Amino acid sequence: MPSDELARDTIAAIATPAGRGGIGIVRVSGPAAVAIATRLLGKLPEPRRATQSTFRDAQGSLIDRGIALFFPAPHSYTGEAVLELHGHGGPVVMQAVLGACLEAGARLAEPGEFTRRAFLEGKLDLAQAEAVADLIDATTREAARSALRSLTGEFSAAVTRLGAQLVELRALIEAILDFPEEEVDPLYVGDAAARLARTRAALDDVLVKSRQGSLLRDGVHVVLVGRPNVGKSSLLNRLAGDERAIVAPVPGTTRDALREAVQIDGVPLVLVDTAGLRSDPDAIERLGIERTRRELESADVMLVVREAGGDAAAPEGLPAQTLRIDVYNKIDLAPDFRVPAGALGVSAKTGVGLDRLRESILQAAGWGATGETVFLARERHMRALETARGHLAAAAGEMARLELFAEELRLAQAALGAITGEYRADDLLGEIFSRFCIGK
Repeated sequence: MPSDELARDTIAAIATPAGRGGIGIVRVSGPAAVAIATRLLGKLPEPRRATQSTFRDAQGSLIDRGIALFFPAPHSYTGEAVLELHGHGGPVVMQAVLGACLEAGARLAEPGEFTRRAFLEGKLDLAQAEAVADLIDATTREAARSALRSLTGEFSAAVTRLGAQLVELRALIEAILDFPEEEVDPLYVGDAAARLARTRAALDDVLVKSRQGSLLRDGVHVVLVGRPNVGKSSLLNRLAGDERAIVAPVPGTTRDALREAVQIDGVPLVLVDTAGLRSDPDAIERLGIERTRRELESADVMLVVREAGGDAAAPEGLPAQTLRIDVYNKIDLAPDFRVPAGALGVSAKTGVGLDRLRESILQAAGWGATGETVFLARERHMRALETARGHLAAAAGEMARLELFAEELRLAQAALGAITGEYRADDLLGEIFSRFCIGK
């Protein structure tokens, strides 16, 4: 059903990235799309058929020759009449085609406005709309696959199933509450408790898959920390597969944080090599150490690197709340060294122990390569799921007071509905779609 919230003007934008390319696309959506097509092309193209066309401006001057596609409402991406003009991808040409569309009655689209209209027209729910941006921004193949699963509705379907279970449970409780003078049959209470337990288990499963997917979307911030000359830079180079950091036997070589993006099993990571921590640095090195401390505060995982057979003491003042992996480097130089329990022994020079280190980083971050579907959840989704989980936990403690039990169920359902947009606020929509690129 078309939404009354949707402004019935016509929007246009260049839908392809800025710069030069073989092909560029200008997209138009709205009720004036038919008139704009007729004005620029001389006639309306046959629906859903690629038509070779000549693009002309308001004065009839030739702009370009290319392909025109017309999608009548409601069978289009936005649910409105949509015109796509595929021309040569030079910026001057694209701006000229866009200018002709604006002269013919369109206005320039805002970021994400095409997808926002698709949401408001019921073509996508809110989670699917967000998956459009996630698919565009995916940095690994696994992240792209998970975003595509969300776009095709798998995540929304899982959330909807949870909501349906809550509806059934609420209906059962409301039926009991409708007859307050009757003594509640223990069988009904037992059935409600069993249904609640199943719903909580299903929600926990969705949460696990969502936490896994959030790693694919946001990546893992891994900081290498340790005393000078323990091989942090060599370890980063080995994990990155390239000589990214300067390696020298002189202590204090690294003065600033060096970042390198890598992938492990399809999970994006940002490795950060930092200045060695010691008690008597010079003035410049001291600035690097201060930056190291700041990096540690925002780290998801820190690799505390020490030299096998060397100084066994870890640097002082490491944040206790950050996930930590103790790593003993240079074990090739200390064949008799016994790695302490819970730590890892590696050699950045020979590669020994690196596979186990990669596995440990993913495990510490919460990734488990189970082969199951994961959902590319956003922070907003995670907060909503955690909120729903909290309300269901509270409901479990209110079985003796059915009015409060029912209220907790209602609040849990509302939290889940916010994920797909069943319950939404205009300011939330503005926040979400403002982060999209123009033309999408």
